[in-house]
Amino acid sequence: MQLEFHQLDRRWEHLRVRHPARERRLLASLAEAGQQMPIVVVTAEGHSDRYVVIDGYKRIAALDQLGRDTVEAVVWPMSEAAAVLLDRSLRLSEHETALEVGWLLAELEQRFGYGLDELARRFDRSVSWVSRRLALVEVLPEAIQQQVREGKILAQVALKFLVPVARQSLEDCQRMSAIFGQHHCDTREAGQLYGAWRKGSPAIRKRILDDPELFFKTQRQAQEKSPSGTGAGLLRDLEMVVAIINRAHRRLAGAAATELDDQQSKAAQHQIERIQNQLRRIDKEILPEKKPHVESSATHYDSGTEYAGSEQTGDRSGAGDLPRGGTQGPALQLDRATGTAPNREGRALPATDPGAFREVQGESRASP
Repeated sequence: MQLEFHQLDRRWEHLRVRHPARERRLLASLAEAGQQMPIVVVTAEGHSDRYVVIDGYKRIAALDQLGRDTVEAVVWPMSEAAAVLLDRSLRLSEHETALEVGWLLAELEQRFGYGLDELARRFDRSVSWVSRRLALVEVLPEAIQQQVREGKILAQVALKFLVPVARQSLEDCQRMSAIFGQHHCDTREAGQLYGAWRKGSPAIRKRILDDPELFFKTQRQAQEKSPSGTGAGLLRDLEMVVAIINRAHRRLAGAAATELDDQQSKAAQHQIERIQNQLRRIDKEILPEKKPHVESSATHYDSGTEYAGSEQTGDRSGAGDLPRGGTQGPALQLDRATGTAPNREGRALPATDPGAFREVQGESRASP
């Protein structure tokens, strides 16, 4: 059905983080091919001619930029709360930061009066999981959260660096967020400044926040003087990978089996498979495979260990997925995931939905 913009209630828009690059692609697609995917709405309570937008905020904004005043929509026959939760379940393949989840939880708590137990049940999580994410929203000042929504500060940057600073000093948190926004810091640059602030004395912290340009200049100069070359950088990166995997192994070893639900286990298995695939790619670039006719009936690894069988590395399963010379640690012994969640662009509505999404032709569904 066609709806005019004045009929739309966009009350959930503030829960979405802006992604300028995605928005530009969506705008170009809509200008070229028109709207291919309808937005999702529910009828506003007490108003038969007004609709609450559940999904499609970026399409509405793009159409507005193109001078349109109507949008194709599909109405879900359910309550607003149920529609919001269903929409999120259909977007499980998208990466959400804990801060974004916290926004949704806080909104459900305030608007519908859901308690911690009810939120935990509806999200199939523990009460402590809900509490931790609500705490993030409470700790971070609203002005900084707005910068995250507008895309001026990366959500991951706010979560990893600004939240810890806010717990120690709101003033320093606000000053640091202004620096991140002004200098368009990525995760690496933000991490460098946060790391120096965390380790520094009060005087050093003040100096860093007073003159961030000098800090970043010093960092660039230090990098230029550090050992250069692909080899040195690659070794440092691989050392970091080993350290992270060891930490994950310790975390898993110290956790009870019941702490991982089915969804978390599948997600962990998927990430492990991605890591293994990337390590195989690096391995092939460092030490290219010998041609099959050169191979003998056994493959010799750098460690001198000989493995029986004539299979090539790419044809093995299990241990063959590891780089040469490596041994499979307990952290990598989880079963492979049987599949990954479908991409948002291919998501389908429930069978009970009277409206069906038409197949996307040219329109991005990377963001609502």
